Amino acid sequence: MKMVSRRPASALMRQIFQHCALYRIDWRKIFFAGALMTITGVMLQTLTLPYPLNKWFLSPPVTVSLDEPFNVTIELTNNRVNESRVQQFQLLEAVPNVLLNSPAESNFSVSVEPKIPAVSVQTRKSLSRRRRKSIDVGSKPNHTAPPTAPHKTVPFRLQKFVGSFKPNQALKYARKEINHAPLVTDDPELYAPLFLNISLFKRSYELMETVLKVYIYPDGSRPIFHHPHLQGIYASEGWFMKLMEGNKQFVTKDPEKAHLFYLPYSARQLEMALYVPESHNLKPLSIYLRNYVKKIAAKYPFWNRSHGSDHFLVACHDWGPYTVNEHKELSKNTIKVLCNADLSEGVFVRGKDVSLPETTIRTPRRPLRNIGGGKRVSQRPILSFFAGNMHGRVRPTLLKHWHNKDEDMKIYGPLPARVSRKMSYIQHMKSSKYCICPMGYEVNSPRIIEAIYYECVPVIIADNFVLPLSEVLNWSAFSVIVAEKDIPNLKEILLAIPLKRYLTMQINVKMVQKHFIWNPRPIRYDLFHMILHSIWFNRLNQIQIST
Repeated sequence: MKMVSRRPASALMRQIFQHCALYRIDWRKIFFAGALMTITGVMLQTLTLPYPLNKWFLSPPVTVSLDEPFNVTIELTNNRVNESRVQQFQLLEAVPNVLLNSPAESNFSVSVEPKIPAVSVQTRKSLSRRRRKSIDVGSKPNHTAPPTAPHKTVPFRLQKFVGSFKPNQALKYARKEINHAPLVTDDPELYAPLFLNISLFKRSYELMETVLKVYIYPDGSRPIFHHPHLQGIYASEGWFMKLMEGNKQFVTKDPEKAHLFYLPYSARQLEMALYVPESHNLKPLSIYLRNYVKKIAAKYPFWNRSHGSDHFLVACHDWGPYTVNEHKELSKNTIKVLCNADLSEGVFVRGKDVSLPETTIRTPRRPLRNIGGGKRVSQRPILSFFAGNMHGRVRPTLLKHWHNKDEDMKIYGPLPARVSRKMSYIQHMKSSKYCICPMGYEVNSPRIIEAIYYECVPVIIADNFVLPLSEVLNWSAFSVIVAEKDIPNLKEILLAIPLKRYLTMQINVKMVQKHFIWNPRPIRYDLFHMILHSIWFNRLNQIQIST
């Protein structure tokens, strides 16, 4: 009997592989055959589907009511309701088209208050137990801030078109475009109730991204020039300088292409380098800055060409307005971005100059530290809170009327140690419904932005103060402004605000945070871009165009 030898499987596979290796595979034919089979399969599947293709990939049409917020229930094709997909929507009123040169104090703005969506009985029953717990009558609705996108890429053709203009032509083009801004009622990146006119702002911001170029003068020695001070209550000027000089989108090295010229000095560094303590003499600081501007005017043709009207400086120090007095054109023509935006001094000009937010930066490496984390309304037992040094004309009056006078009004001088041991300054702000922000020696106060950071509605007491970014922001939507003469009636004023109105303002405070934040790497609509936009916007206000 003949025996059949059995070879191992591995040896058999090796022999088959060696046999196949002798043949050359045509991968192009295989790829073509695979693609043909795939297309044929998709076409057969499409023809045999029980519903049209758009039923599978597109949302069903929704009927919208223009009068009030509404709930939308998405019905599946098998007529079963998916209750977990109930969504609430809100429509905003249309914003009228306005001219760019409308003054900030005019009545062109539209007051749009977001209505707090009501939860119907049927909706409550359909929600899960976990969702029901999150809806608290005494707390704010679960609003989240709009996502902040990175820099928006401008189409190459538009860049080429605008780049063909001379600087003044480009500004006139932008001015006309903004005056005919398309209507915007909602935007995923912007919250409409925060703005005087969201249509105008959005168009202006987009044109800034497309058009604006800034030339930074390389002249001036450190530490006064090109050396940002990044810590403390005057840090805004330093952070703007740092981010502006490191910017590649807006900065140009060719001054002939520039629409704006930046004088990169620090008022804080100017004070530290030149001021003689206790001398009360600011003239040496003004003379130093005057000589710098004269040097710029002698070396470059750009200052004399516009008499300084297309130049800007950024100064957060209280003395910022007083350091420009020795140079007439610097004081009258240049765009001054100042924390001390006081109309009564005769230096700050509304519509030309820009009010700079005063932001306290405690840790330069972590500028976003301690921002946010505010408590819900139901966990804010304090009606109003203030603690700070007693200087200026307003704070002593505030203390006189409210210190130790009412349990609801936590008004102090410097926060006492016995109080701070139980609850810190920041914890007080996070536990208060309203944070009192009175002026000090000057009209500006870092407490305004601190209150926004800690989601506490700011109560601003400073007559003649032009509020930061007031070219575009509607401060009445997220703050309370009290005249100095009304300090004795402060509690009555706050209690007169309806709960619904307060809840709306508190929501808006959280939504406006993104516009007052210094990011180590700037992103759209953050504080760096908002300040730059206000400079751009006010510069366009000065441009004369033919009708």
